[in-house]
Amino acid sequence: MSVAPDKTLTLQDRFWRELPEMAVRWQAEVPPDPQLLVLNEPLAADLGLDAAWLRSADGLRFLAGNLVPAGAVPVAQAYSGHQFGGFVPRLGDGRALLLGECVDRHGCLRDIHLKGSGPTPFARGGDGLAVVGPMLREYVVSEAMHALGVPTGRALAVLGTGRRVERDGQLLPGALLVRVASSHLRVGSFHYAFQLTSATGDLKPLRRLANHAIARHYPRAAESQRPYLALFKAVVEAQASLVARWMLVGFVHGVMNTDNMTISGETIDYGPCAFMEAYDRETVFSSIDFWGRYAYGNQPAIAEWNLARFAEALLPLLADPASGDPDEAITLAEQAFGGFQQYRADWSSGLRAKLGLSEDVETDVVTSLFDELQLLLTESRVDYTSFFRHLGQAARGGAEPARGMFVDLARFDEWLSRWLALGPDAESMDRVNPIYIPRNHLVEEALTAATAGDLDPVNKLLEAVTDPYNERAGFERYASPAPADFGSYRTFCGT
Repeated sequence: MSVAPDKTLTLQDRFWRELPEMAVRWQAEVPPDPQLLVLNEPLAADLGLDAAWLRSADGLRFLAGNLVPAGAVPVAQAYSGHQFGGFVPRLGDGRALLLGECVDRHGCLRDIHLKGSGPTPFARGGDGLAVVGPMLREYVVSEAMHALGVPTGRALAVLGTGRRVERDGQLLPGALLVRVASSHLRVGSFHYAFQLTSATGDLKPLRRLANHAIARHYPRAAESQRPYLALFKAVVEAQASLVARWMLVGFVHGVMNTDNMTISGETIDYGPCAFMEAYDRETVFSSIDFWGRYAYGNQPAIAEWNLARFAEALLPLLADPASGDPDEAITLAEQAFGGFQQYRADWSSGLRAKLGLSEDVETDVVTSLFDELQLLLTESRVDYTSFFRHLGQAARGGAEPARGMFVDLARFDEWLSRWLALGPDAESMDRVNPIYIPRNHLVEEALTAATAGDLDPVNKLLEAVTDPYNERAGFERYASPAPADFGSYRTFCGT
């Protein structure tokens, strides 16, 4: 029996209508044999989509971008980007499509976006396709980040396409990711519009993009006497808060180019990403990050660098022609960078929570404790995630699991005694320190199995990481670090 679609299913084409010079109308390729591999039913419900219909033949056509609802205009978005610091003027969605925007059950506008839907005019010689492993990685990691409370784009579904795709000399099963985000506006979007403005001397493309971003993400900025400066301040604060949150859970993005930094303050593009296990600020997972530009400990500074590039693109809108001061816009942008103090505030607040310390403990004391702890964690290559759970046990009087992670017991015991004297709250620690993260060896195990046609390990891993704070019987291996023979871990973007 066929399942009828929700008759109210519509997608808007707001991005295309308001910013036509920043997109190309395009159609997704038709996959030869689409098969649903995973479906995010809670997210589907939040979007007002019927899960039973999405599993039907028409639902699969919709997810593949081949059954386009009324009102939708699929487009490949244009943007620029600083890739590992070098500016590339024209990037864009080379293998992705914005199907359109929908209004979720909370009244928020959300993008429905495809990845691996075939080459677009921005493909730059690529095949525009994707394979099962990287698309499922994005599904697993984005859902884990959501469960950890990190603002993120999410995955609605992964489809097998029935096509074989060549990667590194192997033919692998093709796949398509359907993802959802508050928007896919990026710092690189503003650099693309800045170039349009520079080429013609017309501020309209840049101004329309900024107005679009304000209306979609920061409507209060429109009430400001300087709305574009208010936009910049809001993005700085949102990005600062985002990076603080992912630093607290040991996440390494892997490719923090300006085309991957959103205006909304959500994380997108889970390509060469992973969670740090043995604590080391120099941790790098991306196979193409040869110099450690995007190492774990560098991420706050890189976020600031990216935001400086955002400021450069906004300068024509920040200037007041009536002031007669050509440097006024630069001065305003520099002053607005104070918003990155939000990083330090969120980091300090999150660190206090991880250590279970009350507001009565001075911030300088918390910072000093962690600075010393970092040295101990690094020297003994302590697993970052499990340490803080063991530390919660120490607050209850069971210090041995935490002590057993260190080589220099005397130094750790001295640190532990100072920390215990501050009266840490074990229960509050358990609410913010996860047991389960997408551990790299388990991710690889699950993706290898899925590539071979077995989705059970992926589903089990998802079950663990989408409920990260509650310990459950039968999930012990999902809380354990990688075995010693797992070796050095490298991730790839899958193009």
